[in-house]
Amino acid sequence: MADLSDFRCVADEVRNWGRWGEADELGTLNLITADKVQQAASLVKHGKVFALGVDFGSSGPQGAFHYRQNPTHVMTVDGGDARTLLEYGSKWLQNPSAVQLSGYSDAGPMRFNDDMIIMPLQAATQWDALSHVYYEDKLYNGFPAESVTSLGAIHCGIDKVDVKGITSRGVLLDIVRLRGVDTYCELGDPITPAELDEAARSQGVSVGSGDIVLIRTGWWARFLQTGDGGEPGAGLDWTCASWLHDHEIAAVAADNLMVENPVSAVDGAILPMHMLCLRDMGLMLGEYWDLTALAEDCAADGVYEFQLVAPPLRVTGAVGSPVNPIAIK
Repeated sequence: MADLSDFRCVADEVRNWGRWGEADELGTLNLITADKVQQAASLVKHGKVFALGVDFGSSGPQGAFHYRQNPTHVMTVDGGDARTLLEYGSKWLQNPSAVQLSGYSDAGPMRFNDDMIIMPLQAATQWDALSHVYYEDKLYNGFPAESVTSLGAIHCGIDKVDVKGITSRGVLLDIVRLRGVDTYCELGDPITPAELDEAARSQGVSVGSGDIVLIRTGWWARFLQTGDGGEPGAGLDWTCASWLHDHEIAAVAADNLMVENPVSAVDGAILPMHMLCLRDMGLMLGEYWDLTALAEDCAADGVYEFQLVAPPLRVTGAVGSPVNPIAIK
C-alpha cells in the first residue's frame, strides 16, 4: 500500500497550478479547444442520442448517505387548486397566493401547474466542481479553502464552468465488457491504468488531449437490480490520476458513486484520486452516469467515440451540479 509521501510525489507530478494562469478556475477544461469541439461535432453520423442522466426522485441512490438525501418533488400548484380556488377563492382574501391564483382563474380558461424540487446538488447524475474537494487548506490553483463559505464558493464554483459549456469528444472505456463480467465490476479489484489502455486497444479507440473519458463499471445497472445505493463496487485506482494527466483528459465520469475505488490504496488518505483530480489537476469528476444503453450501442457498431454535451446548471457558488449528459453518435 502507498503512503502519503507517495501520494505527495504524484500530486507534485500532476499538479496544474499556474499552467493556465494564476487566476484560472477552469482547470483541464482549458484543454477543450475550438478544434476539439469541432472534432466532436464531426463524430455525429447517424443522429443517435443517448441520455446518460438518471432519474432525480425518491428512489435514487442517495438513501444510504445521511448527509445527502434523495430529491423531494413537491407540487406548488395543481389542478385541484384551480377547482378549489374557483369555488372558495373569495373566502381566502387574506392569503396573497390564493388571491393571485384566484385572479388567474377568474381571468379566463387558462390553468397551470407548478412544482419545485428540494435536493442536494449532487443527488444523482452530477459534476463535482473544483471547489468540492481540497486538502491542506488549498483548492485548485492555490486558492484558499476558506474562500468557500456558507454563502458558496468564491473560487472554482460550478458557475465558473459556464464559459466552456463542457462539450467535447467523448470516449467510452467499457471495463465491464473488457473483464467479461455479467453486470458490474465487484469491489476488490480496482481499475488500473493498464486496464484503461487495454480497453482502448480492444475497442479500437484512441484517447487524446481534451477528451472526456467515460468509465463503465456496471455499478448503475447493479443498483437498478438491488436498489442498494450504498453497495460499493470497483472504481479507478488512485494511480489512474497520472494516466488522466498524461493523456491530457479534460474530465472523467463514471456510472458509479465516486468514480474512484471506494477502498483507498493510500494509507492515511480517503478518496486520494478526488484530491489529485479536483485539487491538484483541476479535473472535474462526473458521478452516477447511466452508460448502459450507450455501451450496448458502442459494442454493436464498434464506435466508442461520440459528441458529448454535458453543461452543468449555473448555480452561483455551488460546489457541484446536476446534469443530464447527452452522447450523440
